[in-house]
Amino acid sequence: MKRPGYLFLFGGVLSLLIVLLAAKDWRTFITNAQRVTHVEAKIDPKTFDEFVGQYSFLNDPEFVLSFWREGDKFFLQASNQGRIEIFPESESKFFLKIIEAQATFVRDAEGKVTSIVWRQNGLDNSAKKISDKPDIQALVEFERREEMIRMRDGVHLHTLIFTPKNQAEPLPILMDRTPYGVSQASSDGVNRRYPELVKDSYIFVNQDIRGRYGSEGQFMMNRPMRTGHDPRSVDESTDTYDTIDWLIKSIPKNNGRVGIHGVSYDGWLAAVATIDAHPALKASSPQAPMTDTWLGDDFFHNGAFRQSYGYEYVKSMETSKEEADVSFDKDAYDWYLGMGALGKITELNQGKFPTWNAFVAHPNYDDYWKARGAGNYLKPTTVATLVVGGWWDQEDYYGALATYNTLEKFDKKHQNFLVLGPWNHGGWDGRGRNLGSINFGTSTGLYFRAHIQAPWFAYYLKGKGKLTEPEAMTFQTGCNQWNDLFLSEGKKLSFEKPSSNDAVETYISDPANPVPYRKRPIEATYDSKGSGWYTWLVQNQRFIQGRNDVVSWQSDLLDKDLVIAGDVVAHLFAATTGTDSDWVVKLIDVYPDDVSEKNLAGFQLMVVDEIFRGRYLRGFERPTPIVAGQVNEYSIDLHSANHCFKKGHRVMVQVQSTWFPLYDRNPQKFVENIFQARPEDYQIATQRVFESARYPSHVTLPVIK
Repeated sequence: MKRPGYLFLFGGVLSLLIVLLAAKDWRTFITNAQRVTHVEAKIDPKTFDEFVGQYSFLNDPEFVLSFWREGDKFFLQASNQGRIEIFPESESKFFLKIIEAQATFVRDAEGKVTSIVWRQNGLDNSAKKISDKPDIQALVEFERREEMIRMRDGVHLHTLIFTPKNQAEPLPILMDRTPYGVSQASSDGVNRRYPELVKDSYIFVNQDIRGRYGSEGQFMMNRPMRTGHDPRSVDESTDTYDTIDWLIKSIPKNNGRVGIHGVSYDGWLAAVATIDAHPALKASSPQAPMTDTWLGDDFFHNGAFRQSYGYEYVKSMETSKEEADVSFDKDAYDWYLGMGALGKITELNQGKFPTWNAFVAHPNYDDYWKARGAGNYLKPTTVATLVVGGWWDQEDYYGALATYNTLEKFDKKHQNFLVLGPWNHGGWDGRGRNLGSINFGTSTGLYFRAHIQAPWFAYYLKGKGKLTEPEAMTFQTGCNQWNDLFLSEGKKLSFEKPSSNDAVETYISDPANPVPYRKRPIEATYDSKGSGWYTWLVQNQRFIQGRNDVVSWQSDLLDKDLVIAGDVVAHLFAATTGTDSDWVVKLIDVYPDDVSEKNLAGFQLMVVDEIFRGRYLRGFERPTPIVAGQVNEYSIDLHSANHCFKKGHRVMVQVQSTWFPLYDRNPQKFVENIFQARPEDYQIATQRVFESARYPSHVTLPVIK
């Protein structure tokens, strides 16, 4: 739900410098980073001169850092971005004050500076010196204006306005509304955050939403749309309307056109801005919008509660008007397991956090959640939309597709666009060349921003250029053919339907020993010292190898490429000895042992995945117990994919019943409200997954021929 956090290395790429002030969580990260003490050394600035020059990263040669000295100050600048001052900690080691990161200059045997090692969040990345001359790029200077804009109910919202100095012509306004704080935004920050858009010239506006940071009023998580006809009633749509109305009347030399964009929570705000929109709002780009936090975003997936994420995010957002630090001094797996039943956390948090209270009061998909699900209230709009999502978005992949599909039903003028790429949450704001250990061979994020997003806004806000991209762009196209991949006897996968009538795989699910969702130790979701949260969806799944509560089916070696593009759905025929159960299904690409990239030998890449809470088999509104021992078919939408299983790889399907602590442990005994479950409610269950002619468990793949 937070804005994408590039305050860490993506597979060794220095993504943070691309979107430093765009980061989801940059304010939290800055606050947390202050706990690490760095002492600025007293060193003659002239000694910095031997470090001056350009450095190219080994795993991304196009990504270059420039270092230079101005008087007694030393600066760093990444390609097409703003400058950042760095400070000496020793003769060869420097640190940043705005985030927890260090650059160490390395000499060869002769004492010549040849490279740097960049360390951030416990990760090191090397860059080779390629020139003694820095490539210093000029920035656009902006006038910073701060306003408290009055809403229709008298509440004032804190707003920053950045207008280019020496503005020659009327310009459109491009705004981002956020709950994460805007006060530290600056002229340099605008250059860092929007390098491609800055080149096209806009008036940039950033605003704290109601009840957050510098704004007045009361914050409400995913404030529902207003009802009735009270002219003073408010929601995020009316706040956007009132803000735009003030902006176009109060900012000199604007051209009367406004665009809004944002990632995650900001993306949801961009989506709801299209409802009863101000006439000046011409373009909206909801990016990874958290569209429905019960069905498939942030807080729940198909009724399964995202325990660690839900607890930590709510605590960080609702402790005060500003984000609070949430971290642990131990493995989060142990911390949450030590808390015991979910009811214990409820006891500790009852009354403290409004959203946690809502979890407890509304565990099912009732009117409370429906009122907050944007897919339930988005409607026809005159505003052009560009929806963006990532295949490995760990927070809001569901939201991107749900938003696009809802708006597409109303799109009569072909103004609803979709872009999906190989990114995690907001990964398009970085270079997008790497994600974890996976290298895509090209800078997909840079391409999106320069060749899709920038021309799109220029077209709708400036009337310039032509739109050449298709309405839905997923970096791969083709004709789909639906093929069923069956779970077969002997833990094999086959496109042939099984003939046996009694084949079944059995495993024991123990809530006291749940399957970790990623490699341990597990950090807090947004831990300032580093967290695997950002890339866990592309983490090697071999870390759970050997567990007897995870069942894997695997294909033979592929004799040719297998390309899928579209919705992937698992049809699981399963039974349990309990009266409730979770079912987790993962589709995995298994790399061969002889790949050229040694770190990918035998790698198990999760392509799509999902969880389903069995109590909701008959409907999300009213949970019912599972009949113990009864075989049920669970149709689990694993969501869309666009992936090529290469020749020589294998396809794997995994099934398990716990995924902890991201998802709370199902007691495996039906209780009315899991948020009030007691320790004695948790029980061991025997799980059976059928692979027979009568009960043919399978995964339906959209295969491109």
